[in-house]
Amino acid sequence: MSLASLSANLLLVSFIAYLVATLFFGGAVKGAKSEASYKNNRWGKIGISITIIGFITHLGYFITRWIASGHAPMSNMFEFTTAFAMMLVGAFILIFYLYRTPSLGLFALPIAIIIIGYASMFPTEITPLIPALQSYWLAVHVITAALGEAILAISAVAGLIYLLKNVDLTKPSKQRFWLEAVVFTLVLVLGFVVSSTTFKMTGYEAHFTYIDKNEKPAKIEYNYPPLFGMNEYEAKTPEAMTPWAELPAVINAKTLTTFVWSVVTGTILYLLLRLIFRKPIALVFQPFAKKANSQLMDEIGYRSVLIGFPVFTLGALIFAMIWAHEAWSRFWGWDPKEVWALITWLFYAAFLHVRLSQGWEGKKSAWLAVIGFVIIMFNLIAVNLIIAGLHSYA
Repeated sequence: MSLASLSANLLLVSFIAYLVATLFFGGAVKGAKSEASYKNNRWGKIGISITIIGFITHLGYFITRWIASGHAPMSNMFEFTTAFAMMLVGAFILIFYLYRTPSLGLFALPIAIIIIGYASMFPTEITPLIPALQSYWLAVHVITAALGEAILAISAVAGLIYLLKNVDLTKPSKQRFWLEAVVFTLVLVLGFVVSSTTFKMTGYEAHFTYIDKNEKPAKIEYNYPPLFGMNEYEAKTPEAMTPWAELPAVINAKTLTTFVWSVVTGTILYLLLRLIFRKPIALVFQPFAKKANSQLMDEIGYRSVLIGFPVFTLGALIFAMIWAHEAWSRFWGWDPKEVWALITWLFYAAFLHVRLSQGWEGKKSAWLAVIGFVIIMFNLIAVNLIIAGLHSYA
């Protein structure tokens, strides 16, 4: 077996382990009769043991892929996203042993599972690095940035649990609407996985030529029926669907097509779930958050930002600027990815400011943590895939 195949198998084992561990954490939450038994429930102990096994195999995937490729496996969307999921699980394991709260695992692991599923829809082949990526600072920058984002994601998980427990979801309100919107967003990611898998199984392909942003001819292959065409596109697959519109070179029409198909599929999936449960999906999850300690969730959310923010600062700003200078001979260039990294940094700086100076705790702090994760995911998905820039190689 080649290292690449071994790496893929280890990732699959991790995916299954996280799925099984989630079920055990669910048993720990539902079966506990008191806070003491909730923290020391045997189902929770089994859950964290399986999670650690999954994390070790996930780390094994990362190391074997690194050896097989000869470079840090962080150079494309598949590699970065799977590494991000690994670091999220690692951050959860650390927090679990500090606070012993199974509810965190019940919500953190499904998010890691969705992220791995999302990553698996991208090309998984090992490819050589382009010149701009052949730098030691790239690995330092991306690994540190991903680690910071993973720790910040734990704050969002704690915030989500806090909100599910403390927001009255039985009555219409703004908070219920926005909490349901967060759940809807997660279902949209599932929509991406479902739609990508469906078209991949059918073997759909449509080939086009276009003029890229450097005004040079280029080729592109769609794996979805093309809703949008690239700049000055020309179809090379006769039976391909005619795109609805031609987009300028700064927009990646292929990924925008993927995004729209994912939204449509996710919306249909969400409506089906609403039809099955006959109530808001957030209300379905609420019972699993009822036994969580609100004060503890608030503390976890705050401490995660305290730790994650400086790590993110190092990786996404300081190390990123060093790499940018080495790759493009400038520290800052207002590339879309750079701009959104700055927006993310400013948001969490504001989070800490209002938390420390204005006393924003409880629901306010929880909402900020959730919004911060939405910004991180927008940076990962929309900025990486739709808006053309120097980081579009991913």
